Amino acid sequence: MWNKRNDESPVRRPEPEVPRRDAGPVPQSQPHREPVPQRSPSAAVIGASMHIKGEIHSQEELFIDGEVDGTLELRHALTIGRNGKVRADIKARDVVILGTVKGNVEVTGKIAIRENGSLIGDIRTAGISIDDGAYFKGSIDIIRSEPAKPVVHTKVAEPGAA
Repeated sequence: MWNKRNDESPVRRPEPEVPRRDAGPVPQSQPHREPVPQRSPSAAVIGASMHIKGEIHSQEELFIDGEVDGTLELRHALTIGRNGKVRADIKARDVVILGTVKGNVEVTGKIAIRENGSLIGDIRTAGISIDDGAYFKGSIDIIRSEPAKPVVHTKVAEPGAA
């Protein structure tokens, strides 16, 4: 015989799940994307549609995804986002470049030029990282932090001790 099945009932397919009202949103598949460095939730943001000309002085972290022309002076970290275009001299504690920078950069901590990031200008820093696929044209001056001076303890003689 030709493999006749005993049960001629139709094949049951699983029914699609219907989300319950209290279950929250149904997760949808997302296309794979490269991880983007997380910016601090307290960082100030210059958005992709913004264009600023002039001087920026900040006491907090800054994330730039728009355009800035002028000078940037920060006491904390600066991140240039993938859409960021900066034509400015920069002074900051730490700098991460994912977009484009044209100008000199002075960093007391570390500068990182990530994949697809671009920097045309001179760098003065204590530490540097340049990823494969990044572009850099300029000079690098590595500054050394002053070595900590050894603390000299002197023993003070107590009065009356021989």
